[in-house]
Amino acid sequence: MSTEMDIDPPTTTTITTTTKPTKSSKSQTLTQTTIRSPVFSYAHLSLVSPFLSSSSQNTPSLDTLTARHYLTTALRQFLGDTGASLAIDMLLVKGTECWVRVPREDLAAFAAAVTAYPGQNVGGEEQMLMRVVGCGDWLGALVGREGEGRVW
Repeated sequence: MSTEMDIDPPTTTTITTTTKPTKSSKSQTLTQTTIRSPVFSYAHLSLVSPFLSSSSQNTPSLDTLTARHYLTTALRQFLGDTGASLAIDMLLVKGTECWVRVPREDLAAFAAAVTAYPGQNVGGEEQMLMRVVGCGDWLGALVGREGEGRVW
């Protein structure tokens, strides 16, 4: 039976500092940390309508059930019932954006399914779809990139 450690070997980061040179040593190790591959990955998603301008007030706000419905429909269309059974944890739903957690090995399939989904008609003419703003293994790095779009 294979463990996660067998699949992805850990990455070791060593931080050193240079001290006053002596005959025996030129540097001293302050700390050594082992960073293992995470079990979960995270995705930042946004509800958009391809036919409305981004400044339009017609885009409805998301709630947890609606976001889960969009994601499950996209996964079912792309991967069938196997995709619909993918474990998705809704971390935060705010306005038209949501943050989700998925198993690390399923992140690529999840992002592909959400990206390939053509959208869903809501209330007659309006088509809504989820857009992947960002995804990755480390939530801290993903949250830090949230304001990048406003800068560039």
